[in-house]
Amino acid sequence: MVLSSFARAKRPATIFAAIAAFAAATAGPLQPANSEETRPVVIAHRGAPAYLPEHTLAGKAMAHAFGADFIEQDVVLTKDGVPIVLHDITLDATTDVASVFPDRAREDGNHYAIDFTLEEIKRLSVMERERNGRPVFEGRYPRGGATTFRIPTLQEELDLIKGLNASTGRTAGIYPEIKSPAFHRAEGQDISRIVLKVLAENGYSNKDDPFFLQSFDWNEVKRIRNELGFEGRLVQLIGENRWGLAPEVDFDHLKTAEGLEEIAGVADGIGPWIGHVLDDRDANGEAEALELAAIAQDLGLAIHAYTFRADRLPEWAASFDILLKAAVETAKLDGLFTDHADVALSFLNGNGE
Repeated sequence: MVLSSFARAKRPATIFAAIAAFAAATAGPLQPANSEETRPVVIAHRGAPAYLPEHTLAGKAMAHAFGADFIEQDVVLTKDGVPIVLHDITLDATTDVASVFPDRAREDGNHYAIDFTLEEIKRLSVMERERNGRPVFEGRYPRGGATTFRIPTLQEELDLIKGLNASTGRTAGIYPEIKSPAFHRAEGQDISRIVLKVLAENGYSNKDDPFFLQSFDWNEVKRIRNELGFEGRLVQLIGENRWGLAPEVDFDHLKTAEGLEEIAGVADGIGPWIGHVLDDRDANGEAEALELAAIAQDLGLAIHAYTFRADRLPEWAASFDILLKAAVETAKLDGLFTDHADVALSFLNGNGE
């Protein structure tokens, strides 16, 4: 399946018609992608985590071979200020840090990436995510074994994607997320400024370039646009206050018409949770679009929702196809983050049921 997807990737990708539409006006909001000519863009969430450990170069190569339109990078900093691709600010859930550095945990019992130099980070092995000694997703890549995966730097991942774009003739965009900027500033590091510099050095700086930049931190999104002068496409992620993703941000407010209007004055799109845009109110197995989607679309905001997983469906979705159909036909999403880019692309390109 990977080889056949890779072979298809050699052909020009029609999806970049959607990306061209997104970049229609650099001074204004994104033009929504869903139309008779386009489908939602598919964002490879952390690479190909349904098949390989998240945020590994192997997983990113697989996502590219699948034909993902964009490949996501969660970015945190090392002690020596190097951007690395890692979902958490801690290392415990996806690496063997506790055995390699048994005496380096903080008082809360966690090992923080920012407490380790890049040289130390490179000693760690990346494994499938676990919680309380159990895999978070059963049936995915097994922990252990002889294969060793490492945490990549942001530059290493950008080099990989640029190389694959050149060798395949198909351009996959990037979709970095600046993780926990307030935490990093409290530790004495300005992660946003560092990441923007790396992106610009690699040709990612304005709305004509194939990338989006995202963050949950609304205060940082405003700072990135207004203080740091970022001219690229910017996405405000939306979570729930109870999740603790950005304690200083009121997501309940951001989900209101007033909050979304504020976002539209700064950002080009939003990244809501599936449950913010689709819900089965009648308990009949057919989800309805929630008000947030309609308001955002009226404001010209693109909607890239997360996270579409074939092995973890909403209660109302009897299958992944049903979920994807609702995303396209009911919520009319412009893009979706998925652990299963291959399956999503097959369905959206007309090969599903």
